[in-house]
Amino acid sequence: MNKKTICTSMGILCFLMASCSKIPEMTLEEIELHSQNLNAELIQKTLSKPWTGQEFKAGNVGGIWYDTILSDPKTFNQVIAERDGTSASIVSMTLEYLSDYDMTTREWKPRAAYYQIITDEEANTLTVRFTIRDDFYWTWYGSDKKIPVTSDDFVFWYNEIDGDPDMGSNGYGSQWILMEDGTEAHIDCKKIDDKTFEFIYPRIVADPMLSTNMKLCPSFIFKPAKEKNGAEGIKALFSIDKDPKEIPSCGMWYITEYIPAQRLVFTRNPNYWDKDSNGNSIPYPEQRIYQIVGDTNTDYLLFKQGQTEVYSPTPEQVEDLVANQKEDYTVFNADGSMGSSMWSFNQNPQNKDKPYYNWFTKKEFRQAMSCLFNRDRVALQTYRGLAEAKYDFFPEVNPYFNPDITLKYKYNPKQAEELLQSIGFVKKDGHYYDDKGNKIEFDLLISSGGTTANDMAQIITDECSKVGITINVRQVDFQKQVEMLTSTYDWQSIFIGLGKNLFPSQGSNVWPSYGNLHLWYPLQETPATDWEARVDYLYNEGSFTIDHDKAKAIWDEYQEILLEQCPVIYLMRSKSFFAIRNKWDLTNVYYDNRNSALIDNVYLKEGR
Repeated sequence: MNKKTICTSMGILCFLMASCSKIPEMTLEEIELHSQNLNAELIQKTLSKPWTGQEFKAGNVGGIWYDTILSDPKTFNQVIAERDGTSASIVSMTLEYLSDYDMTTREWKPRAAYYQIITDEEANTLTVRFTIRDDFYWTWYGSDKKIPVTSDDFVFWYNEIDGDPDMGSNGYGSQWILMEDGTEAHIDCKKIDDKTFEFIYPRIVADPMLSTNMKLCPSFIFKPAKEKNGAEGIKALFSIDKDPKEIPSCGMWYITEYIPAQRLVFTRNPNYWDKDSNGNSIPYPEQRIYQIVGDTNTDYLLFKQGQTEVYSPTPEQVEDLVANQKEDYTVFNADGSMGSSMWSFNQNPQNKDKPYYNWFTKKEFRQAMSCLFNRDRVALQTYRGLAEAKYDFFPEVNPYFNPDITLKYKYNPKQAEELLQSIGFVKKDGHYYDDKGNKIEFDLLISSGGTTANDMAQIITDECSKVGITINVRQVDFQKQVEMLTSTYDWQSIFIGLGKNLFPSQGSNVWPSYGNLHLWYPLQETPATDWEARVDYLYNEGSFTIDHDKAKAIWDEYQEILLEQCPVIYLMRSKSFFAIRNKWDLTNVYYDNRNSALIDNVYLKEGR
């Protein structure tokens, strides 16, 4: 598992666990000057090297890559692994995707298979045809046995695993699309021959690759198991107590050893299809050994002791990491992240008897909260100037990102008070009350242990108190947060991160009102507000509009509504850093805010 994968799977936790200390003795002006000087020094001592499509240089096979992982896997079975980010990341190292989206060129590129998109405008149907590459095999560690990957491995998974409700797969919902008459229709998958298969859409969609970019399974193992014992037969495969060397791989690595609570060992797959100009399969290290450490502090300690190869620092660690790099390692920097955590307010009518429900359902209140979020102060005090405010909805890599559409409700306490007074709030003895006499006071939920989140929450609390609003910060563990968001709905406001929208139609469970992660009021039978009904309409229309100019008009309005209504308030985009040992040749190492750390092609320096 490369560092990029770990960071993705643990994205929310990384945000919650990051920390930073304040400099309370200094004025804001002094902090700003200090931060500017510090930032200039940090950037000067680090390396900026974004990937812009460069070819990778052929390397040499050899060496052992040491790394860490925070928790044990719960399974090696890819069906069950869907429910656990760590397990999914581990299993994915033995598998391959059909294709990959290049965020630099904004194009899909083939991996396991080549693709062709065929549209029939008269019939309003679309077909994605995949042809599997010839040099693609299932192999086993320490064995010469090779079984070609075939269409059965994809078609069986799509129809019999993802497509079987009894399996409980997350992929089931993505097999259905909304038709023009409001009904749902299935995206079918059928085998053409051993190397060719097709996905057949019942209507033309704008981003067909999103629903079809799947992994695969060794159908010669999974199919007999299901025929014999049904769904339970599938779920019994590749449990955690199985010898991982018996698991076939078509990916970069074999899982060759697992000792619970101690370590996980991967060995290079020399039969992997992706080869350099010398004919050697990547990756180059013979093994990757992951120590199971349990917490990020141990992770940093091991890197400082020279026991691991790479490290991604939290904000308060950057200065120390950069200052001590010397000749031992190199620190890369990247611009602000494409994603951002957000602040949201519970509008679920289950809480309609609570005073906060009436406040949170008014857009002027949410806009006022955005006006009280002092982003410059957070950037200086929480991130030491290594972050910037996020004012747009889509990230720059999204094809419908429009730099002219930005949030209007930036930090402005005077505007915030005008908005509050416009909905009947009155100020008495320095505190705001609603029109029923309720004091304006509510909770802000953050995950326990998240010191960056806690720093931001304390700043928001302080800013709100200046105008007469009380916020109580509550810390709960991450699992409790998930339960409150998806089951009990008994939260008030929350900091949460949900990834980035690389494509406008991503987030189908978040942005439409019927989504199960529509944070502020999930699973609506009909849209609760006119603006949510409009967002649902635009989301649906945009998803089925392939003409770019027509789609742009749709997605522009979509972004404008969400930034005007403020159901979520995006927080900060932090600059990021990444360190790697200098014993590795850094020619093939790139780091940027689109691709994160690209280290699949790294190899040892000559003579190491």
